[in-house]
Amino acid sequence: MAETLHQFRETTATYRRHGWQLKRVLMRAETLAQLRDVKDSSTTPGDAARFEDVIIREAPIDALWFARASHGEREAWELRLIADVPYALFELFEADEAEEEREDVRREMEVRLRDYAARD
Repeated sequence: MAETLHQFRETTATYRRHGWQLKRVLMRAETLAQLRDVKDSSTTPGDAARFEDVIIREAPIDALWFARASHGEREAWELRLIADVPYALFELFEADEAEEEREDVRREMEVRLRDYAARD
């Protein structure tokens, strides 16, 4: 399980180096429990703080949502599965696209990622 939190940290660091901003975190119940244990530990308080300002939601998969500005005033969003084999879904949103429509697409992306992860 410590490996999963390490993958969260490494993936976040990699995306940030490329200009992405962490927006949301999806964690399985087991991963959330481990994160709480790390937060309660006095030996590594900084490790768990990495996700404090981000919405963390319990989910059947471990995944990270990233966003960044793109060409033509569009916004790119990527949903990255935290697993041994890297896998991500990508979507570009137009500047005038309503937030409700964006959220519908993001929900669909989460379903597709869950379906992909369930095949393993």
